Amino acid sequence: MFGIGGGELVFIMFVVLLLFGSDKIPEVARTMGKAMAQLKNATNDIKNEIQKGAEDNGLDSKSLTEMTGGFNSQINKVKEDLLGDSVVQATKIKEDIEDIAGPVKRSR
Repeated sequence: MFGIGGGELVFIMFVVLLLFGSDKIPEVARTMGKAMAQLKNATNDIKNEIQKGAEDNGLDSKSLTEMTGGFNSQINKVKEDLLGDSVVQATKIKEDIEDIAGPVKRSR
């Protein structure tokens, strides 16, 4: 939970108790709970607005997935084109080494 350990949590609760007193803590906790709920609702509203805007512009989750899939396939193709010769050369070098020394076995 936010990288806070048990001892740190106890220390924070002790400081809160000292600052606000035992009679104000329930009120502070209620206020914090309401603020967290409002924040969650606001982020959900923003997500929904972004999604509606994307759908209005003809972008739905399926087309976005297809677009990113297309980008990923193009990136992989470029990687293969750039590294393809290196991989072939590395495989040839490995075969040459195995021909000279035999297969290399790792001991545990």
